[in-house]
Amino acid sequence: MKQFLIIMAFVSIGFSVGAQTSIDEVLHSIEANNKELQANRQLITAQKLESKLDNNLPDPSVSYTHQYGNKEGMGIQGELVASQSFDFPSVYVQKNKLSKAKGENFERQGAEVRQQILLQAKEICLDLILLNQQKNLLDQRRQNAEQLTSLYEMRLNNGDANILETNKINLELLNVKNEARMNEAARVAKLHELATLNGGVAINFTDTVYMPVETPLSFADLKQEAIPANRQLLSLQSEKAAALCQLSVSKSTGLPGFELGYRLNTAAGGERFNGFLVGVSIPLFSNRNHVKQAKAQNLYTDLQLESTTSVIENELLRLYNQSVALKTSIDEYSTVLKSQNNLALLNKAIQSGQISMIEYFVDVTTLYQSMQNYMQLQNEYQKVMAQIYKYRL
Repeated sequence: MKQFLIIMAFVSIGFSVGAQTSIDEVLHSIEANNKELQANRQLITAQKLESKLDNNLPDPSVSYTHQYGNKEGMGIQGELVASQSFDFPSVYVQKNKLSKAKGENFERQGAEVRQQILLQAKEICLDLILLNQQKNLLDQRRQNAEQLTSLYEMRLNNGDANILETNKINLELLNVKNEARMNEAARVAKLHELATLNGGVAINFTDTVYMPVETPLSFADLKQEAIPANRQLLSLQSEKAAALCQLSVSKSTGLPGFELGYRLNTAAGGERFNGFLVGVSIPLFSNRNHVKQAKAQNLYTDLQLESTTSVIENELLRLYNQSVALKTSIDEYSTVLKSQNNLALLNKAIQSGQISMIEYFVDVTTLYQSMQNYMQLQNEYQKVMAQIYKYRL
């Protein structure tokens, strides 16, 4: 019974406060050390600065012309021109709004990348919890197999067992050792994945229990909370806002531009003329098709947002239905496994000779498979819930 309770402590106890803290610490470490996130933050800074470049004034222009006469006595004449061109004032207002909209879009795209990486790290942690649970269960199986091996070798020497039963036990021990090696290899591989996400810094993640998960009351409640907070939709919404601002900029650039300056003319004999330079630039050709392109881009963002919203809602419904089915199966397994102590009874029965080796292996294989199924269901449920609540990352 004691051995069974140890196994159930690893298998049937689904929640622990410590597990949540541990996973959170892993995610905080990855957020700080992940190279892709570090590069993405620099990219966002560069993109935001680039979006402000279009709203700068053109550089001022200064030119000087020095002319010589082709006949004697004509003297020398010079001309100095300093000018500054600029767009219609409302253009700069619209460009400033566009720059802010693009900056928000870049931030939301960065948040989407961050969420994807943290979700990947969280799923690795959940897989490691399963592998750690399996490690504990396989250790218990190996211990039982080693005890039975010793028992049946003794019985074989005393003539109370046959070689077939002894071989069966030896095969069980061999199979358990092989499964333990494969499980450990998978666990090490997952730890390497976690270290890669953590910028090459190793993380020793040994949790064997899952963090508490809030079960949605209904799909309507889940949809009301999850859809408005979806990172991908928020990114598309900011992209749509930037497209609207771009449309306003394209319309405003159809207004005339201006040029103001100062002109100074000098000639031999001390004569000098100076005055102001005023010019108007009418965009008859440079703005052609800009408004049409901006309208097309705006329509594209509208349709893309509508299409993506539908896809995300359908995916959320699929995940919700899957979570309900998995939770039902988990509860059923939990009820049955908690009410039984088959492993302790089987060990006692085989050691006392009440059942045959064949009967023992049929029953114990079913029990171990049920425990494995239960752990697998828990893992799948936790990963589905991580997908559902990814907007909280």
